[in-house]
Amino acid sequence: METLSNKKMQSLSNTTSVPVRFSEVDALGIVWHGHYLKFFEDGREAFGRQYELGYLDVYKNNFAIPLVKINVDFKKTVKYGDQVKIITTFIPSAAAKIIFNYEIYRESDGELVATGESVQVFMNLEHELFIIVPEFFENWKKKNLMC
Repeated sequence: METLSNKKMQSLSNTTSVPVRFSEVDALGIVWHGHYLKFFEDGREAFGRQYELGYLDVYKNNFAIPLVKINVDFKKTVKYGDQVKIITTFIPSAAAKIIFNYEIYRESDGELVATGESVQVFMNLEHELFIIVPEFFENWKKKNLMC
């Protein structure tokens, strides 16, 4: 019997664009570092809509997926009025977690401005951590990741 672990998995990505909003910049007119996490969230939400792995999809299966780790590597600045392109890539894992990598580009010149990664885990609605991959997520991976 062929299992998920011995089949080749493909990676899934989503690309979305968002404008840099006035509320996201500091007194110098550049995006405050904490707002890059919001850009990552924009990417996760767009990915979820595209691949039916949004927060409400997970919630319908009686789970939540809180963040337990997030990191950002800043490369360049972006300013008010810029548009950023966020590439969000799902990183397959056998563990009961969801890992995303991010690349953020300034659209006007294609410059890479930030990269990062996030890790989310599964909790049931009673706030209990799941260390076994939930059945709905295993099915999602079989549907979306098999070559």
